[in-house]
Amino acid sequence: MAKASKTHVEELEREFIVPLRASMHQPSRRRRAGHALRTVRRFVSRHMHGAEEQVWIDPRLNEFIWERGIQHIPSQVHIKAIRFEDGLIEVDLLEST
Repeated sequence: MAKASKTHVEELEREFIVPLRASMHQPSRRRRAGHALRTVRRFVSRHMHGAEEQVWIDPRLNEFIWERGIQHIPSQVHIKAIRFEDGLIEVDLLEST
């Protein structure tokens, strides 16, 4: 008997709390916000089983991370991620922390 192939990929929606505290200590002071955005992208692609190139970050989430400047990023962020049937993963800010 042949294996059943997974042809239909359903839309998946999840809420996450992404820890960004490591982005406070790993890069230099002038690279923290960019590192935090890359951390969100990696976190979402790992947990939603998609490619990092397919992750689209909403401008509101970008502005929330950059709100206090490049050096003072939030320690965590609440997000909502939606994976569509074509593989695109959309990441939105759920609430401000």
